[in-house]
This record gives sequence, C-alpha cells and structure tokens, in this order.
Amino acid sequence: MSVADYFDYWFENYVEKKLKYNTQKNYLNIINKYIKPEIGKYYLSSIGPSRLQDLMNKLPNGFDRPLAKHSVEIVLTVLKGAFKRAVYPWQAINSNPMVYVEMPAFENKPKQTRDDMKIITMDQYQKILEFNPPSSPFRLPLMIGFHTGLRRGEVCGLQWSDISLDERTITVDRIMLQDKHGIQLGTPKTQASFRIIAIDDVLAAELRRARKSQSENKLRYGKFYYDSTFVCTKDNGEPVTPNSIKWHSSRIKKELGIDFNFHSLRHTHATMLLEDGVKPKIVQERLGHSRIATKMDKYVHVTRKMKTEAVDIFAQRLKKSAER
Repeated sequence: MSVADYFDYWFENYVEKKLKYNTQKNYLNIINKYIKPEIGKYYLSSIGPSRLQDLMNKLPNGFDRPLAKHSVEIVLTVLKGAFKRAVYPWQAINSNPMVYVEMPAFENKPKQTRDDMKIITMDQYQKILEFNPPSSPFRLPLMIGFHTGLRRGEVCGLQWSDISLDERTITVDRIMLQDKHGIQLGTPKTQASFRIIAIDDVLAAELRRARKSQSENKLRYGKFYYDSTFVCTKDNGEPVTPNSIKWHSSRIKKELGIDFNFHSLRHTHATMLLEDGVKPKIVQERLGHSRIATKMDKYVHVTRKMKTEAVDIFAQRLKKSAER
C-alpha cells in the first residue's frame, strides 16, 4: 500500500467519520498539498522518521509559500494521527515513525500590534454603520460581531431560538459552514465555544427591529419568501452567509479606506473589554476560548496599556498620600 492510498483510507474511514467538517476540509487540503506530493508515491512500510522529518523541515520555507508555525503544527498533527492509526488498530505497519519526528525550529516573532489585528476605533465603527443603514442585510451581522465578538460562522448560524431578548442573552451552539456545494450547519469546534453570552440594550433593540422587519418582509414577498429561523437574513429571507460577509467586509475596506475584516470586530470587542478593566477570564469565556493564554498572547498591546495605567494609578495614590 502506498502512502497516498493509506491517507485516502485514513481520511475516508476516520477523518470523515470522527472529525468536524471544517477539520475535514483542513486535513484534506494538507494531505493533497503537502503529504501526497512529497511522500505519496512511497510504500507505507518504507517510510521512516528521516523522510518524515525532511518533510516537516521543508514546511516553514518550502513549497509555494512559507507556512506559519500554527499551520506546520497542524501538518504534524495530521501525520501523527494517521501513522498512529496505521499501527493500531489497523496494523498496516509495525511501528510508528512519527514518534521520532519533531517540529522544526521557528524564529520568535514580535507580538501582534493593534494595526496587525486591524482593531478599529469607535469613529471607524460609526462610519461602518453609516455605510450599512438599517435596510442593509449586513448591518445586523456587523453589530452582533462588534457587540459580542462572535465569529463569522457563529453569527451566520444564529437562529431566533438562540436569542432571549427578555434575559438579554445569545446562546452559541452552532456555526454556519459554506463551500462550493452550499451551506450547512455544524457545531463549534471546542467545548469552550458552546456558550451563553450577555448582550446590551443597543444590540437587543436592533434584534427586535430585525425580527419585526423579517415578519413584514414575509408578508411582502409571500410565497417567494425564503422561510427560515435564521437571525441574519436578506429581505427575501435568504440567510446571510459567511462568504457574503467576507465579500462585504472587503467592500467596506475598499470603500471606506479602513483596514478592516470581519474578525476586526472580534479583536476590537476583546480589546475594549480588557482596556475597560474586564477580567481576562471573563473575556476568554465570552470569546469562546478554552485557555486564557490563547487569547491574552494576542493582546499584548492591551496588557502594556494596562500595566502603564496601573503604574499611573499607583503613582497617583502615593502622591495623594504625600499631600496629606
């Protein structure tokens, strides 16, 4: 059996049956782009640690473009998972060569700045809202992203059963996925992504307006209305999709001259909360991250500001004590 044949078998009998849709897409891309071209022609039983290490070492600088450290880690995960199952339970090989393969070395890159993360100001956000009046199907998704920090797929996957306007909460327990075959619903990738988050009065009012508008449009379009329970929809009831949000975000960037993508809203939401003194643990839970380090490492610009403010507060306290 060749390596290419084995990875086809592994993908069909394990990945497609056990892993989430987005993970399947990522793994298939890795198999077709990096694994098969490099080692696919060899017999599975002939592959040793040195050839696999050569593949890993090539990833940071080779192929059509350099890969980031996180992307190389995913390739390593794919290789380890596939070869582990080749030993047990499938017994296609006697030992696992990936046991001896290591991550290649990476230079430590400087932490991301506010500009790198495309964090926007309140003035820029107001310009974005003006560009998307209440009649725009993208106004509500943009407001949800700004007020909650939800991801694009999470926003598009929201249904009215997830919204409690009385309790002012949004429940996140599904995402919308989109590929060339259309849209489908899936579950969030990690347990931490399943969450209930509080919303403010401004967003609650916009949600009420949107629900009323949907009812009016349903009467106006009649049998031509696309009846669904999605929160973010066009006038004819069709759901707003992740790809359409991505396209519209590019339009915002071009038309308004703002360095912006939809994920900017998530970074901006987190930054504002942290700068206003919300505890990192609360921000972590609100964003749906399983570890504080996952998020706080990105917000080094915030922690610097918080440290500076802490020193200023301490200095002011000493000054007041000295004046007594």
